Amino acid sequence: MMFDSPDYPRALSEKEFNSWMEKGRQSLISYSYLLIFWDEMDEKYLPIFVENRNEIQTYERYGDSPGRQLLVAAYDLHSESRVA
Repeated sequence: MMFDSPDYPRALSEKEFNSWMEKGRQSLISYSYLLIFWDEMDEKYLPIFVENRNEIQTYERYGDSPGRQLLVAAYDLHSESRVA
């Protein structure tokens, strides 16, 4: 399980995370990053794929803002390392 701590709203299964990583890698668009958002209204995580690392900085972060969809983490699709 990922995000399984009091710092996050709920845990995310590794199976779901891995399926998002694979979806991003197989996309016809050359995405480089997987962004994981928490949706406050639906109470679930959402995957967003972006091409450029500088796009990550444009989103509001979970814990820093009262918005509806907030960035929890960002991962490089190819190395699988966390970048934000």
